[in-house]
Amino acid sequence: MPRLIRLYITQVLVGFALSAVFTAGLIWFDIAGLRGLIMRSDAALLAVFMLWFMNGIVFAGVQFAWKIMSLAETEDGPRGGSPVSDLRPAAARQEATAHRR
Repeated sequence: MPRLIRLYITQVLVGFALSAVFTAGLIWFDIAGLRGLIMRSDAALLAVFMLWFMNGIVFAGVQFAWKIMSLAETEDGPRGGSPVSDLRPAAARQEATAHRR
């Protein structure tokens, strides 16, 4: 299996694990009365699953993006790019037009 695919799968699993912890915390601490809403619902398992899954998609995406972006960091700081040496605004001429009534 290619390394990038393995990295992606690993980070998605980490993201869904973080989502499980986050969802458990939301329910355990009864944030915004969420535990009461879920307990009184006849579709409680579906509600918990959807909350976990939708958060998992977000957490997995952020986890993978963070991991990919952190691969480019070096101890020397940023590399390449074009140096900006003069940040003064450029002068531009504009002719004024007369308004007719």
